[in-house]
Amino acid sequence: MKQDSEILHWADQAARKVVGEHGDKDKYTVAAGITPSGTIHMGNFREIITQELVKRGLESLGKKVRFIYSWDDFDVFRKVPKNMPKKELLKSLLRKPITTVPDTFGCNHDNYARHNEIELEKDLPAVGISPEFIKQSKMYGECKYAKGIKKALESKDKIKAVLDKTRKEPLGKDWLPVSVFCEKCGKDTVSKIEYKGDFSLYYECECGHKDTFDFRKKGIAKLGWRTDWAMRWDFEKVNFESAGKDHFAAGGSFFSSKEICKKVYDYDGPSGIRYEWISIKGQGQFASSSGLVITLKEMLEVYEPNIIRWFFASTRPTAEFDISFDLDVLKYYEDFDRCERIYFKKEEVDEKELGKQKRIYELSSVELPKKIPFQPGFRHLTTVLQVYEKDVKKAAEFFKEDLKTKEDKERFEVRCNCVLNWLEKYAPEEFKFSVQEKVNVKLDDKQKEALHKAAEVLKKSVKDDKELHEKFYNICQELEMKPGEFFKAAYLVLLNKERGPRLASFILTVGKKKVAELFGKV
Repeated sequence: MKQDSEILHWADQAARKVVGEHGDKDKYTVAAGITPSGTIHMGNFREIITQELVKRGLESLGKKVRFIYSWDDFDVFRKVPKNMPKKELLKSLLRKPITTVPDTFGCNHDNYARHNEIELEKDLPAVGISPEFIKQSKMYGECKYAKGIKKALESKDKIKAVLDKTRKEPLGKDWLPVSVFCEKCGKDTVSKIEYKGDFSLYYECECGHKDTFDFRKKGIAKLGWRTDWAMRWDFEKVNFESAGKDHFAAGGSFFSSKEICKKVYDYDGPSGIRYEWISIKGQGQFASSSGLVITLKEMLEVYEPNIIRWFFASTRPTAEFDISFDLDVLKYYEDFDRCERIYFKKEEVDEKELGKQKRIYELSSVELPKKIPFQPGFRHLTTVLQVYEKDVKKAAEFFKEDLKTKEDKERFEVRCNCVLNWLEKYAPEEFKFSVQEKVNVKLDDKQKEALHKAAEVLKKSVKDDKELHEKFYNICQELEMKPGEFFKAAYLVLLNKERGPRLASFILTVGKKKVAELFGKV
């Protein structure tokens, strides 16, 4: 494959940029993070998968990579999301660190933050992502950042000058780049903070408590967001971190944090790329605060892990797209299967498209298979599974000649479960059916005659669904009958519905003998 920048995948371009900007290193660090103040959704996942794909790009260059994911669980609890239970209790705990807020879901998790974290931690390995999780509540609580806080306090004028560039009103002369959680009330409602030199801070809280403490010994001080980001980049020696378009806007936190990182910590900070928001089709952009969310767990109910990765590997981070659970699901499966066929050279395309699709497939794969797995069509499975009363084992018997390897069987089971979840939760009514055991419909004489003739056709040898379809049209011509009336009659007998799956292939799936018996009884 050619290696010029026009053909390189965006993740490979980003990886090369990292090496170019940071030099040849034994190990590179990529980082991501989120404040677990609400449901962790697929919008948040875009940040995770972006770092993951760049990590793969670096590994393709023969580099070792450390992927860290920060739970910013020492952040203040600012707002109660709409989809959270016990809102009044949560409101009473605003302005405290989110790790001190209890799990209001009654799941016995350690705290509110942990409840929001744990589902993602469980589901990420399914899509081939296993970062090193870092809890900022622990890092701050154990005073790991004391030296970084001291540097920031000593450099407050440098930080203030950077932040004032994008502010309408400059920060006050007494401003400090740090907040304190009061030891008495637990909130950050501190009205006065003074730096006393070395590792000493004095504060007064609105609750009336005041104290001077050594922040090497008490982990209750926290740097403001942009300074905190810069300090942690230096602490972890981060080489790459992407962020949403708001952080990369003019005057955004990525650039001001980079400047603080260099001026205060003498570290250049990471390379980065911005990513666009993604939305839920027909509903708008993801937002934890409004409760408009879809989680990775919910995605895995309908989409195979490789397809979830494919959404992002096949789309540039700067492009918007929608997460959808309607009929688009069928198209997404078809598009992914095509990408897979191209990779294994089962479908011909030009050299440029081959190179593009091959890299997308490599980055989409949790584990790259050695040969093409069996590709049961999602649409076809909706029919087969319902014909066999949603029994995956019976459906597997229908495909037994195709299920040759362990990988074939594993994919088949995963895809079947995705189909069943889609049918139950999202499929339009036209996709749902059950094959009738008895004929309980009223038809006119011409429809009955047509179905009797169809029954005779089904008792004979038929090469494939195309030939069967032609024979049905011949019956309609012979009886001077509109094809629509014939198909309507057939579906009423088979499904007690006026429409259904493509009739000829559906009948072959149900079984010619069974259908012939039903048609013969009208």
